[in-house]
Amino acid sequence: MKQAQINEATTVELQEEFASAKKLYSDLKMAHTISPLENPIQLRNHRRSIARIATELTKRDVQ
Repeated sequence: MKQAQINEATTVELQEEFASAKKLYSDLKMAHTISPLENPIQLRNHRRSIARIATELTKRDVQ
């Protein structure tokens, strides 16, 4: 998810996206453990996307 999309999304949408992104990352990580992924860079991309969403949620909670 791009930063512009994260900024425009509501808090509820971000929480839903956060949960689904963590689930997808977990599934990819497990699949990569069993047999190497064709594109292992997607693990890094998903991890960074999760971090972006988590940062935005934390920022909204503080304000």
